[in-house]
Amino acid sequence: MQNVFDVGASFELQAVIFDCDGVLVDSEPLHYRALQEVLKPLGLGHDYARYLEHYIGFDDRDAFREAFREAGRDLDGRTLAELVDAKDGALRKIVADGVPTFPGVIELVRELHSHNVLLGVASGALRHEVSAFVASLGLQDCFSILVAADDVERSKPDPQTYIKALDEVRVLGGHAVLDARNCVAVEDTPAGIQSARTAGMYVVGITNSFPRGSLEDADHIVGSLSELDHAGLIRLVRTGRS
Repeated sequence: MQNVFDVGASFELQAVIFDCDGVLVDSEPLHYRALQEVLKPLGLGHDYARYLEHYIGFDDRDAFREAFREAGRDLDGRTLAELVDAKDGALRKIVADGVPTFPGVIELVRELHSHNVLLGVASGALRHEVSAFVASLGLQDCFSILVAADDVERSKPDPQTYIKALDEVRVLGGHAVLDARNCVAVEDTPAGIQSARTAGMYVVGITNSFPRGSLEDADHIVGSLSELDHAGLIRLVRTGRS
């Protein structure tokens, strides 16, 4: 991850923070496969439709907690940690061959980076997973901020992930006071949108994982990151403040 930020970036667009899974990389099917490798031997497996309906947006800890809760089974902290490690190992094997992305991702990130916009990733995945995904896209030089499941106690929809990201924006950008509405979050799930909105950010929803109707709490909705560019994001933020 990049560690130096040029403060010459536009004051109107001070940062863009991307979710990772379902926004930067098309990794949700991979997370599902890894999760099922752990859950099915325990008799707790579910199909992909159920995953999309109920589990997407959870971090690994909450996904396992929910699977056990639905089954009426207890889950202690030690077992939870073992399950998370097992899922992590399964995912490492699955992603060894690479991770697909979505249209417009690389182009938008590179353009924003060229305009000195501070960029970050705020994800419910583990830090090393996010770092590997970003590196697989060749974008590790573009991001100065990474907040992952390892860094927070409460994952999305709790705002803690984005509050921490905004704290890093404030420090790296040298802002004594930061207006969160000058910072854009790009999210694909209702939980992620709620997290970013509660943190006070301008939220762009993208329909990679959910239909438009499920993302109506976002300030703006797109079908692809190909619809966004630097000038357009500045216009959206400006309009959002008016």
